[in-house]
Amino acid sequence: MTDNRPGEPAADEQSAAGDGPASVTIAYIAESAGVSIPTVSKVLNGRSGVSEQTRARVEELINRHGYRRPSASRSNVVELVFRELEHMWAVEIIRGVEQVARKSRAGVMVSEFGLHGTPTMSIDDTVGRRPSCVLSVAQLSPSERDKLKAKGIPFVVFDPIEELPDGVPFVGATNWRGGQTATRHLLELGHRRIAMISGPDHAFCRARVAGYLSALAEADVPADPELLVRTLLTRDDGCAAARELLSRPDRPTAIFTANDMQALGVYQAARELGLSIPGDLSVVGFDDVPVVAWVDPPLTTVHQPLSEMAVAATELALAIGRGESVPQAGLELATTLTIRESTAPPRG
Repeated sequence: MTDNRPGEPAADEQSAAGDGPASVTIAYIAESAGVSIPTVSKVLNGRSGVSEQTRARVEELINRHGYRRPSASRSNVVELVFRELEHMWAVEIIRGVEQVARKSRAGVMVSEFGLHGTPTMSIDDTVGRRPSCVLSVAQLSPSERDKLKAKGIPFVVFDPIEELPDGVPFVGATNWRGGQTATRHLLELGHRRIAMISGPDHAFCRARVAGYLSALAEADVPADPELLVRTLLTRDDGCAAARELLSRPDRPTAIFTANDMQALGVYQAARELGLSIPGDLSVVGFDDVPVVAWVDPPLTTVHQPLSEMAVAATELALAIGRGESVPQAGLELATTLTIRESTAPPRG
């Protein structure tokens, strides 16, 4: 059995020559040659799309350092990693991933690690399984990305919660445009006291808030800081925030929320306070998870194309894994407004 104790390279990655580092990986070869990991993969697999000069440079480094491919090849499995599986939109993401994996005759494994800070599973478990690629709904830390790169496992970040370094592949949505479109809709109905319940200080929440503020400025409606509340992206927190907003003498006539779960919390707060939707209060959510079409009244919300985003992310990850040249590392799919029955002109 190979001894892979901390600080000692795995036997299948040790340098056969004495002039290289203790552990030679495909990432090291790529960095030394000044090329990407997919380019090295193309050279190793004899694929086209690499200039003769680059191919010669990569081959020379492979020979000099005695790089040998790991004996255990990557499995034909797409690993879908969540930090937590509590959110309703997880089903839509899984559906999109499976759609692409089925066409590629690949399996899908769903992992959950780091839930509430409890490391029941970690990126080391994922690396050990050697999937063909990783689609991470969880935000990958720099060290986690480095571990995947070191093993030549391609990855794509789904709907990143923070800004990513250049070159890190991701698929997201037009969050700024979604926030702007939702607020414009309420303004066009005649609302002027429009509150927003936002989420934590994540990139997509900041973008949705920026879209909201942009639409207000465009309509020459002053942004009231007291109408912008930040809380967690849950039904209970949305309810608590709405209860406080709606208990004011000058309560808002409309509330836009950063996700649909918060919007369902607004519904609960309105019921508790005896307010009707949309008669007394218009509500707009964000995500368009299937259940919001069945609530009473059906929710107007920004449609985030979760399944389509998952399809695009999986196709991107598999393409990178095959060593193909991809036109761009980051993709943003368009959001659209789905108008239902939770919005109407304000009374009076």
